[in-house]
Amino acid sequence: MAPTFGIVDLFAGPGGLGEGFASLVEDDHVPFRIGISVEKEASAHRTLTLRAFLREYQARHGSLPKQFIDFHAGEIAEPDWSEVDASAWRLAVEEARGLELGTEAAATAIDAAIEKLKSGYDDAILIGGPPCQAYSLVGRARSRGMVDYVPEKDERHYLFREYIRVLDRLRPAAFVMENVKGMLSSTVESRLVFEMLMEDLASLGSGHGHQYELRAIRVEDGQVSLREAMRPSDFVVRAEEFGVPQRRHRVIIVGIRSDLAAKAAGASIAVSQRARTVSDAIGTMPRLRSGISRGAADRAADWRQEVVDAAKLLTRIHADKGDGPLREAFSAVAKRMKKEAPGSRADSRLPENYGTSNDELLRWLERPQLRAIAQHETRGHMVSDLGRYLFASVFAQVRGYSPKAADFPLELSPDHRNWHTGIFNDRFRVQLATEASTTVTSHISKDGHYFIHPDPVQCRSLTVREAARLQTFPDDYLFLGNRTQQYIQVGNAVPPFLARQIAKLVLKSVGGGTEHGYTISS
Repeated sequence: MAPTFGIVDLFAGPGGLGEGFASLVEDDHVPFRIGISVEKEASAHRTLTLRAFLREYQARHGSLPKQFIDFHAGEIAEPDWSEVDASAWRLAVEEARGLELGTEAAATAIDAAIEKLKSGYDDAILIGGPPCQAYSLVGRARSRGMVDYVPEKDERHYLFREYIRVLDRLRPAAFVMENVKGMLSSTVESRLVFEMLMEDLASLGSGHGHQYELRAIRVEDGQVSLREAMRPSDFVVRAEEFGVPQRRHRVIIVGIRSDLAAKAAGASIAVSQRARTVSDAIGTMPRLRSGISRGAADRAADWRQEVVDAAKLLTRIHADKGDGPLREAFSAVAKRMKKEAPGSRADSRLPENYGTSNDELLRWLERPQLRAIAQHETRGHMVSDLGRYLFASVFAQVRGYSPKAADFPLELSPDHRNWHTGIFNDRFRVQLATEASTTVTSHISKDGHYFIHPDPVQCRSLTVREAARLQTFPDDYLFLGNRTQQYIQVGNAVPPFLARQIAKLVLKSVGGGTEHGYTISS
């Protein structure tokens, strides 16, 4: 009989890594079941709990509940899920815990879950990763600007030790630890955090049990395997190599318990070598206009006129410069806007032929039970930014790359003294339709300038759902909380499509995989 592994998911966020493991199906068998997932942020915890409920409900009934379909479509308010299926909701609440790791309450709950996992499953897997703010280059720069900030007292630097405490107590068949690349260069007390982590991992089991062999995930000739790392950078995983339409590079360490290491040596899985693009993920989504913020009228006709005026201005500017390709491109957009400009800021209609594609990525993203696209609504932009978004998107179409600050006409320069210093060189960034996107981060919750839609006629930043698709969250994955919280959850997550492939590799590495491939539960 195929083994079943209980999952402990720490620092779970909205559940991207856990979704990848829990969604894997091998020969009609679900090899990974989440026993406990822990996240302290309230809105992410709500998302995590709802997903746990839906997973349990589908396992029992074979489909999503009608109440969720209606809620997802925006037709009803969020129901009381305990009234939809009391038993499934009770299990979801038991699984998804809103706890702060490193506290006594969290340790008590996790330790109790560990004992339950040990008696209820063939073995266990530990997944997750400490919060990235203290490790990321941006986070470290922000922290240095804080008055009285002392790195040695930033508890986020040491949260990986709670992960290791759980690892030592659980003794799972394998673990997967994920973090940002900045972890490789972050230092505390003049020591590399990564070195401290590796020392702690290497010390596990010394003298009283199995140790863990640490492996890096390697992609070569369409095959993914676990290899010994020769240098820290070997642990960097590039999501685009796994069919994710995003250039997201993260440190992922896989540990295999020493009694299973021999099985892991020859384990490998096939991975698609087709590069996925922004257009692959969001090209069929309903077209939208942005809003107009800062007190201006937010009417479709006014928005369209602002964009047309910006296009005409840019046409004249580039005519004066003698730049024919850009002049023609802006002139064409001005004409298109009069006929093709979208009039709505939100559109939940399903794309044509939704749920019928044979494309692997779309099969993963699209869920045929749904009646609508959720969380596909734009935010407002200042009128001055509409011109910059339009310039950036047209420039990218003509030149094939996103413009730098020096490429912008003076007429569009922001009123900022550092605009021409190079500090804000990438202040406005278009996601090119024909390439994978840049890394979707929680910064998307701020202003959207780094995440401009490639279609000039839409002249806007990405919606929550478009960002979620670039992160490979299925369309039935709802993010709860306000829109800012939704963006943050999406940006902080592990792409589930990547996570599922890591799960497949881990399964084969600990002796639970087969040669017969896998299917997608939906």
